[in-house]
Amino acid sequence: MIKIAPSILAADFTRLGEEIASVKTADMLHFDVMDGEFVPNISFGLPVIKDVRRVTDMPLDVHLMIRFPARYIAEFCQRGADVVVLHVESEEPWEIKKAIRDVKAQGKKVGLSIKPGTPVSALEPYAESLDQILIMSVEPGFGGQGFIPESLGKIEQAAQIVARLGITCDIEVDGGINRVTARQCESAGATVLVAGSSVFRAADRAEEIRILRGN
Repeated sequence: MIKIAPSILAADFTRLGEEIASVKTADMLHFDVMDGEFVPNISFGLPVIKDVRRVTDMPLDVHLMIRFPARYIAEFCQRGADVVVLHVESEEPWEIKKAIRDVKAQGKKVGLSIKPGTPVSALEPYAESLDQILIMSVEPGFGGQGFIPESLGKIEQAAQIVARLGITCDIEVDGGINRVTARQCESAGATVLVAGSSVFRAADRAEEIRILRGN
C-alpha cells in the first residue's frame, strides 16, 4: 500500500500541535528544510524538528533542501529525524557518499533527491546505499505548485533502478500531489507521496489521506 507523508510546510504554524494531530492517520510527517541558498526560500530548521518530535511518535521524513547538508547530519538525526533526505546537487559526490554513511551511522534511514532538471542517472552511484529516492515533481522551494508531468517518467526510471539492483528502497514523490496525480504516481512506481496543500486544505483530512492512499 502506498504511504502518505503530509508536508507541514502547508500547516498552520500558530497551532502546529493540533495540525499534526489532525493528520495522525498518515504514515509519516514530511519536513522541507530550506536555507535560502540551495532553494530561493527559507523555511524552518532544527528547533521545529525537535519540538515536533516531542508531540508525536510519527516517523519524521526530513528533506534537506540546503547547501552542504553534511554539516548538519548528526544534529538533525539527534533532534528526531527518522529519514534524512539529501539532494544530489547539494554537495560534491564524495561529500554525498560521506553524508549517506553519516546518516547510517546515526541509525537512521537515508534518502537522496533530484530536482526536475536532474536526470535519474545521477542517483545510480548511490542507489545501493539508499532507503529512499525522492523525485521532485515541482521546482523545490515553494509549496502549492502544479505537478510536472515529465516526473512520471522519472518515477518509472527510479523504479527500474530499484528493481534491477534488487534493493529495498522507497520511491517518494514531492510536489503537486492530489487525487489525480497520486494515482498516476502510484502507477509509475511510487511508494510514498508527499502531500501538503491537498491534505491541509481538506475539510476532512483523514478522509483525504485515505483517498490519496488509494483505499
